[in-house]
Formats: sequence, C-alpha cells, structure tokens
Amino acid sequence: MISQKDKDLFENLFVLELANNHWGKLDRGLKIIRDHGTIVRYNNVKAAIKLQFRDVAEFVHPDFKGNQDLRYIKKTEDTELSKSDFARMIEEIRQVGCIPMATPFDESSVDLCVEFDLPILKIASSDMNDWALLEKAASTRRPIIASSGGASEKDLDDLVHFFDKRDIPLAINHCVSLYPSEDSELDLDQIDYLKRRYPNHVIGYSTHEYHDWSSSMLISYGKGARSWERHIDIEHEGVAVSSYCSLPAHCDTWFKAFSKAKEMCGGRGESRRTISRKEIEYLDALVRGVYARRDLEPGYVFSKEGFERDFFLAVPLKKGQLSCREVMNGEKLTTTMKASDPLTIDHIDGPYAENVALRGLILNRGL
Repeated sequence: MISQKDKDLFENLFVLELANNHWGKLDRGLKIIRDHGTIVRYNNVKAAIKLQFRDVAEFVHPDFKGNQDLRYIKKTEDTELSKSDFARMIEEIRQVGCIPMATPFDESSVDLCVEFDLPILKIASSDMNDWALLEKAASTRRPIIASSGGASEKDLDDLVHFFDKRDIPLAINHCVSLYPSEDSELDLDQIDYLKRRYPNHVIGYSTHEYHDWSSSMLISYGKGARSWERHIDIEHEGVAVSSYCSLPAHCDTWFKAFSKAKEMCGGRGESRRTISRKEIEYLDALVRGVYARRDLEPGYVFSKEGFERDFFLAVPLKKGQLSCREVMNGEKLTTTMKASDPLTIDHIDGPYAENVALRGLILNRGL
C-alpha cells in the first residue's frame, strides 16, 4: 500500500518544468513563473514549478567549454544563471503559491537544492543510474520524483530498491524521452505496468507531446497516474517556443478524446516497453563520462573510496569511454592515463573489456 505520507506529497501534484526556458534571463524566468502561477491559482490545483541546476564550471569538461556544435553544452552555457537569480526565482515560485523544485544534474547542485531548502528533488531520465548523483541525492533524505525514460526493468528495480532501502519517499513517472513525442510514441499503457510492478509508489506521467493537451490527461488519470509533469514556456519578446512546451492559455479539445484514447494507450501494459535506438542515442549524449583527475599508472586498482579523488565525471561521453553508469570496483588499470584523459574500455581489465556485447555497446555509443 502507498503510505499516507507519499500520498500527501505526490498525489495530484502537477510539476511545471521551467527548465532552461528562462534563457539565462531572470526577468523572463519571473514572467514564466507569474503567468503560470496565475493559471495554477485560478484552477486551485497543487503545483510545483521546477528549475534545473548545473554547476556549469564543473559540469562541462574544460576541452569542450564554449563548444558551439554540441547542442547540450551550448544550451547549458548559454542559459547559465547566478545563484542570486535562482534565489529570486524560488522566492517568486513561493509567492505565487507553488512548490519550488529542481532537477540537480551534479553533486554540487544537490547541495544547492539543500541550501534553498527545496522540499522535493527530481531525478532526470538521463540520471536514472548515475549512482554518484543518486547517492548524493539520497544523503539529503528529501523526497524524490524520478522519470523513467530509457530505463530498463532492472534499472527501475534497482532505483526503487535503492530508495526503499533508505526509506526515502519516491514517485515514479512514466516518461518517453523524445522531444517532442508523437501520439503513437506515448505508450500510456506503461502506467499500468508501473502500477503493478511498484504498487507501493505513486505513479506519475511526464510528457513531451504536442498535438493535444487533454486526451492523455483523461487516459493517464483513468489508468491511475496521480502526478503529472510538462515543460512550460510563454510567448514573449519573439522568443521561439518549443513544440513540446505548454503555454498558459493552451486549450484542450474534447472531441478528439475517443480517437486519441485508442491511439495513445499503446497496448503494452504487461512488460517494459522497447527502448528505441533514437531515444538511447539521445540519452547517451547526456551521460557523463569518466575522466582522470591526475596521472595514473598501470596496476591502479579502482575503488569507491579512490574514485572521487582520482577521477571526475563530465560531459561529453566519448566513444569507447566508460560512463557514470559503469561500476569499476576491483578492476585494474592496464595502461598509463594522463590528467583529463577519458577512461576508455582499453584502459582496464574486467567484464567491460572482455564481454563482446558490453564492449560493442560501449565502443558504439557517445561522441
């Protein structure tokens, strides 16, 4: 049974994802908050407005700072806000009667969430198995909402077990990490699957659709989703609005409900959906790779204790490079590494180097 505490926290909670739509401008961010806060108050719903935190100085590897060709890096740098700007936005979120939330993308940003006393943290789909980040988030003891885009069944089981073992409230969002998502890609029957597999957790729906703003709400609520998330934006000063973002005045269309219900449900409620190559490639571009902090010699033995001292995690992930997802305890370095070198599959012994399937996966992903 879902605990009363989890129900009080997560049920009927709407998460409005502001993301980087402030475009690095405080005034724009405040207007988004105010405009959507007005709609929240008018409809008398429980809503959070969510920001994204990145320690940009550390998040992007030094060799790629200022790179204009990699979209994720360019947008991260172009939309950077100061700590005081974020503080002002959080103050405004509270003033409009919403709950302030954030997605931290690195460990320093988790500390910032604590400093701002944010009551709920969000784990993005790309970080479902970033265990360095998950450990840091768990150390705060704050409730977590996690999106499941791109995650295998084992990924989900591991995440749920991790937070259950620590008695940390967890809500799980069905999510398809395609921006935007077509109606035929929504896989809304996954809500049934998540509810059956994790009956002690609130199940939500994080969506990036763009054809309709009512049909999936009717369907997802009927299937038992009790938390929802969408990206939000405003039409202001001629700035282009992404198709998957919701404007304050978006209207819903009832007449499409029946045809949309059949199209959106997908028919896969008994097993985990098949993750498309397109989605995997998108998420791989967001994963942090392992880089050496200092020169290291052959024979170096990897351990949890030595990892933070001798390595750091940063985007982009390169072909053949090990990522934040791979566990390396007990493995040995077989060749010399220089400071800032990416740790590749050819640097170590163990299953990633020896298993043909794992080796092929790692060699073919990344930049």
